[in-house]
Amino acid sequence: MRLATVRTPEGTTHAARLDGEEYTVLPGHADLGSLLADEEWRRIAKDAEGPRHHRSGVEERTVVPRPSKVLCAGLNYTSHIREMGRELPAHPTLFAKFADTLTGPYDAVEAVAEDPEMDWEGELALVVGRTAHRVSEEEAGAHIAGYTVANDISMRGWQYRTTEWLQGKIWARSTPVGPVLVTPDEFDADTAVLRTTLNGEVVQEHAVADLLFSPAHLLAYVSTMVPLHPGDLILTGTPGGVGRARTPQRYLGPGDLVAVSVDGIGTVSTPIV
Repeated sequence: MRLATVRTPEGTTHAARLDGEEYTVLPGHADLGSLLADEEWRRIAKDAEGPRHHRSGVEERTVVPRPSKVLCAGLNYTSHIREMGRELPAHPTLFAKFADTLTGPYDAVEAVAEDPEMDWEGELALVVGRTAHRVSEEEAGAHIAGYTVANDISMRGWQYRTTEWLQGKIWARSTPVGPVLVTPDEFDADTAVLRTTLNGEVVQEHAVADLLFSPAHLLAYVSTMVPLHPGDLILTGTPGGVGRARTPQRYLGPGDLVAVSVDGIGTVSTPIV
């Protein structure tokens, strides 16, 4: 299934199921986070017969507007680790975001005066579908609701002010996520390719299968420390091709359009204003 949070022409938001080019509203759920909190979410989503809207007639929002956690893996593609001049890590490098950083898949992101080094990081993200605490990697798949696309837009100047990355990663409304959640039965991580374009030029293109730590490994690893709840997000990391690692370095600015796509899921397209 392909699920989303949409705003209909009436101005209200709903969880919805996408069939072809038509959304079916899932009654009783204002967003995908609300739906996933119901243990019967798969059955509800599959069987729903609510109002229908053509995809062009609704606004696709960030898939889960208010997750309890947004966790991110840094340095998780071999190519990106090497371009940043680092050794392959034995364990995932993790940092956190907050719900305030999330924005819709087509929303504009503002350049900030405080940091001219705004960079792109196209990523595959997983959405938790079932509470997970201290689960094994073998068990982790049963706790993944599905996958979506994210751009971990980063303020590099602030990120590297200290050895901790948080302050470069948590700027308000800087992380587009969407447009849909695709359940694992309809997404093939072994063949999917992630692509990021800047003003139409491909700047990242890499097989998702090259992740050093898989989505299941990341979910199990995080759940060892803290419970994960339905709707929580884990961004799995970005491949090589980020602006900071280029010669000369290249950053985003007003007028740019950065887009991230993952085969089998869709595209987030972000104007910088």
